[in-house]
Amino acid sequence: MLARHTDSVTIVERDRLPDGPADRKGTPQARHTHVLVSGGARALDQLLPGTTQALLDHGAQYIGTPNRLLVLMSRGWLGRFEEMQFIIGCSRPLLDWVIRRRVFTEDRITVRQATDAVGLLGDGHRVTGVRVRDRQTGRTSHIEADFVVDATGQGSDAGTWLTDLGLPAPAEQHIDPQVFYSSRIYQAPSTAGDDFPEINIMSDPTRTDYVKAGVLVPIENRQWIVTLVGSRDHQPPTDETGFAGYARSLRHPVIADLIDTAKPLTPPRGFRIPGNRRRHFDLATWPQGFVVLGDAACTFNPIYGHGMAIAARSALALDTGLRRYGPHDDTGRIQRDIVHTADVAWDMATRQDLRYPTTIGPSPGALARLQQRFLDRLAWAATGSRTVAAAQLDVYTLSEPPSRLLAPSVILGILLGPRQPARTEPPLTSDEQPALPTPSD
Repeated sequence: MLARHTDSVTIVERDRLPDGPADRKGTPQARHTHVLVSGGARALDQLLPGTTQALLDHGAQYIGTPNRLLVLMSRGWLGRFEEMQFIIGCSRPLLDWVIRRRVFTEDRITVRQATDAVGLLGDGHRVTGVRVRDRQTGRTSHIEADFVVDATGQGSDAGTWLTDLGLPAPAEQHIDPQVFYSSRIYQAPSTAGDDFPEINIMSDPTRTDYVKAGVLVPIENRQWIVTLVGSRDHQPPTDETGFAGYARSLRHPVIADLIDTAKPLTPPRGFRIPGNRRRHFDLATWPQGFVVLGDAACTFNPIYGHGMAIAARSALALDTGLRRYGPHDDTGRIQRDIVHTADVAWDMATRQDLRYPTTIGPSPGALARLQQRFLDRLAWAATGSRTVAAAQLDVYTLSEPPSRLLAPSVILGILLGPRQPARTEPPLTSDEQPALPTPSD
């Protein structure tokens, strides 16, 4: 996107980038489940036209929702209605590789690999470049720049860099549900079709005071990535026997049944989720020529699948701001617009996480509790109402604003509730049932 506005773009990259879709040290969460919701996929295609199709061409899975997404919510399984939105399921290394290949076809973009950004040049009025350090030699040098973007992720030092320029430190919110992941990749059994659905067993805060969930996502090469989620006192194990046992202890055993028929390709790998953290970079005093976006500005509990989508939408907000204001004036206004792209995802993640008493963060107020009762009723109605399910998925996939939930037809559906009893079993089709073990197994 920056190449649309300038003659030269330099990416400062801490890793040495692999030639293909491979793990790298700078993405420690890459071995766990990643999904790109449709609102993020559309934003990515605006930045790099054709990227979604390129991912699919390399084996990524197009998961229509809810026709190819089975979700166990608090009061039963979501109805398997016709496609309303979609999710792209693939490994993180494949996603990174496909995007890198497309970005690097632009001649104006160069990469300084194995290099750390360690500070900003300039002063509190204007940023004029970046101070960098070579990871191999330890030598520091300066890169002069008209415009600097911090996209260094959740480990960003932007707050310190700003105070070094004499500016106030940004305020920070941290809401931490103390969540742990354990993930494993499997080869799907031959009995599972190429369009086997994603399965999401959600944690239920109405019945337990701790997080316990699991998800099975089809990815490239006929593989499944399975991630188990738990809070501090209920951490999913990273040994083979413990992993299988934890999967079976979820609210429904379907994921455990399915991995019993699949071939494990990796050992279970654990990861501590840093929680939700938002740095308020929308300061009254902001230097020209500098913005912060993506996880460097706002990090979400990844169980909700919004991080990559917000990163893409942040880049679009930056593009809009540069077109409107240019790179030298009103950078503070561009930064505020970037901050607001995360509002909906932040509200969804933190509102849910704050329902658990083990979460580190402020206690929900009366308004938040009222909103949550409304959303509980909405989730219940969505299990049997196409109208309500469509609205819920539109908002969840960041395709529509939350006001979509207040449409008269949606409110009516919420008031009426589902017209059928709750589904206690996942709505697998007759073609999908053979992937489960038979009783003799």
